[in-house]
Amino acid sequence: MDRQQPIMIDVQNLSKSFTNKNVENKVLDNISLTVKRGEIISILGESGCGKSTLLNIIGGFEKPSNGHIFLDGEVMNQPSRKCIMLFQNYGLLPWRSVLKNVEFGLENLKINPTERTEKAVHYLDLVGLKGKEGLFPHELSGGMQQRVGIARALALQPELILMDEPFAALDTFNRYYLQNELLRIQAQEKTTIILVTHDIDEAVYLSDRIFIMHPGPGRIHREINISLSKPRDRSNSDFQHYRNLIFKEFHFSNPEALLEFNI
Repeated sequence: MDRQQPIMIDVQNLSKSFTNKNVENKVLDNISLTVKRGEIISILGESGCGKSTLLNIIGGFEKPSNGHIFLDGEVMNQPSRKCIMLFQNYGLLPWRSVLKNVEFGLENLKINPTERTEKAVHYLDLVGLKGKEGLFPHELSGGMQQRVGIARALALQPELILMDEPFAALDTFNRYYLQNELLRIQAQEKTTIILVTHDIDEAVYLSDRIFIMHPGPGRIHREINISLSKPRDRSNSDFQHYRNLIFKEFHFSNPEALLEFNI
């Protein structure tokens, strides 16, 4: 991507603590990072390092204890229509059809029902679900449900999509397919994406840059630029170079850690 693109997200000296029974627990410490418009950024780290908390703060769903988040130069202290969050549990309404699930986010906007339906159908087509409009979530595979979630987010035409382990519940084949679909759609829509993951291959495959977090409290340990063209070949030696580089950033002392990072 163009490295001269303007900065969209600017995180400055962010810290976050939670208090339980008068005991303060600092989960994020002095986080600073920037995200350029049109980038795909991954935040990579083991469980408990504060990845999801950081994502929630960037989205305006939680407030930092210290520091600031700027979205297009303005302080981000509450959710914005410019930003949509996608989770791994899809968040679909089971009593609504695929079409009505995608229309859901558009219902509070000042557009007429015909335009709303046309927009929903367009984005369902974009994610490869043309002809599935009348089905209900329980009639869809996990991969299809996640595509409905992506279509619903895209229909709102957000400038920023935050993704918290969106493909973690899927099998390998569906995960790879949706990663390819995400790259195709992002190239077409020019949406900025911040992805939280602990899948090293996923981070290398999708990202322009990767921020590696370490816990205790959560902090940015290293930033890695991935200078490979997309789509990427997972078997290529350059891909394996980045994979091994990231692998060495973590100290795995037990087999469970290896499983956590899908290695």
